[in-house]
Amino acid sequence: MVYRRSQEIERRLEEVLRLIRIGGYATPALAKALDVSIPTVSRCVTALRERGYDIRAEKQLDGWQYILHESADRGAMDKRRTRGAAKESPRADHR
Repeated sequence: MVYRRSQEIERRLEEVLRLIRIGGYATPALAKALDVSIPTVSRCVTALRERGYDIRAEKQLDGWQYILHESADRGAMDKRRTRGAAKESPRADHR
């Protein structure tokens, strides 16, 4: 059950990131698109930022929206790959 919940959260984070990349979304619009609460969207954006994505809320002519700065997006992907490689590499035993 916990594993299923983790998968659900990961899918939601991926969907939030996908929608932010498309553009034109603020917190209420993301909440409506994902059928979740506004606090849930805020937690998702915070989690993505903690993973290294440079997500900013910027004022546009028609209101606020999230913007993903792509240079940071690539950096976050590199960090995830590095962490994955570190997990796969054998740990040296100190005897």
